[in-house]
Amino acid sequence: MNPPADHPGRPGHGAGAEGGLIHPFPIGEQTTTAETVGRMADTAFQARNLGQAARIWDAALRDEATIFFGLAGAMVPAGMRPVIVYLIENRLIDVIVSTGANLYHDVYESLGFSHAAGDPEGDDVRLAHLRLLRFYDVLAPEHEFSRGERFCTEFALTLDGDRPYPTREYFQLFGQALAAVAKEEGILTAAAKHGVPVYCPAVGDSVHGLAVAEARLRGKRIVFDIIGDVLELVHLSVTAKKSAVIYIGGGTPKNFIQQSGAACYLYDRDPPGHSYGIQITMDQPQWGGLSGCTFEEAQSWRKIAPDARFVTVNVEATVALPLIVSALAEGSQSAIKGRRLPELDWEWEKAARGQGAFSEKP
Repeated sequence: MNPPADHPGRPGHGAGAEGGLIHPFPIGEQTTTAETVGRMADTAFQARNLGQAARIWDAALRDEATIFFGLAGAMVPAGMRPVIVYLIENRLIDVIVSTGANLYHDVYESLGFSHAAGDPEGDDVRLAHLRLLRFYDVLAPEHEFSRGERFCTEFALTLDGDRPYPTREYFQLFGQALAAVAKEEGILTAAAKHGVPVYCPAVGDSVHGLAVAEARLRGKRIVFDIIGDVLELVHLSVTAKKSAVIYIGGGTPKNFIQQSGAACYLYDRDPPGHSYGIQITMDQPQWGGLSGCTFEEAQSWRKIAPDARFVTVNVEATVALPLIVSALAEGSQSAIKGRRLPELDWEWEKAARGQGAFSEKP
């Protein structure tokens, strides 16, 4: 059931929102992206939703909310790496939860390898013969893909096999090692430099997982502490002044973030739910899958706060994300200045012995 028109979950209030006026879209010869996206918010359909997404993201920044960014889909091979690097470097997001695939393609491009344009209707048997890997209309040479994987394996071999690694720590160390040889700034190198934690709850489902598996076959047993990741993310959520969620697609990154808003009971807290939400997805809720799950449904789990501001943008992410981020880059600089990263103080050794947990920061 849809909430009433004055329900806080509705995308917004005023022009372009329920009860406001539709403003026909004016064309200007020198219109900025921020102006374009702002005008879209006062129109209808998915243009309104896209414009409202930029407004909600800006509001979360101004409200000093901790912003959790979920990344699914083949966004890096589609050319979105610099967009996400911008988000990291300019304090538009605070925490990243990603699929392993995006984080491997990030390594691939950071090392200087390129993705190429392909034909989605081409001859895939011929591509296999030529050792070219296809991602819809994107191609990558298998031998270069393998060279990137070799870097991942060699990194894994440098780690301590006698203790578990939260994926956040693993990718922080990985980003530092990658920065020493990178030819392009990537998600992992930028995150390591700027202290943005990166989580990958399904790390085995990627080249990163295959590289660690090969390292094990070569005698280095690396184990990931996914439960440590769970506790860290819940702590970041429960200690945040307010929290915002931004989902590119759905899948494991989306639910990993969503559950952090409801699992505060682990620290004897009543779940406040996330205060702001943006979802960019082409999936639909009627199939019952997570990628199409609505924010309203998440409110029944108390993952999203009752008075949250949220919007779902049913636009393909490579169209919507650059527009929204470009608009924020032009119009939200005053909201970005002075933002601080959430402080994470996880005393793992004490917690492992049952002697402590997260320390609260004032």
